[in-house]
Amino acid sequence: MYPAELVAPMRQELDQVGFEEMMTPEAVDAAVNSAGTVLVVLNSVCGCAAGSMRPGVRKAVQSAAKLPTKLATSFAGVDRDAVERARKYMLPYPPSSPSIALFKDGKLMHMIERHHIEGRTADMIAEHLKTAFEEFC
Repeated sequence: MYPAELVAPMRQELDQVGFEEMMTPEAVDAAVNSAGTVLVVLNSVCGCAAGSMRPGVRKAVQSAAKLPTKLATSFAGVDRDAVERARKYMLPYPPSSPSIALFKDGKLMHMIERHHIEGRTADMIAEHLKTAFEEFC
């Protein structure tokens, strides 16, 4: 488990652009099963989350013409029960953090796994997300 003070600035990067924290399994259930589209980001302390995932997600939600109805996040290694529940919704994809999932009316529509994040720039991730938003939102 990572200390709260270590992950606080990493949480804030997404909170500042409108993400709601899902710290319990019940919060995950409520977010994923809400009407409309929900972008779920499983945040992480790793370098690819810091260098490309969070900046890419921020850029996408700040510049996309279409946006999901809801933005939600949980932190791997901190919000363990919430992350475990979110990963159940992301099946058949294997556990991955960081990762990004787009749900529509409770159904998984698009998944970006860690191997789609590693080695990509923030701009590439932002463009990938904006394309998914155009298709599903």
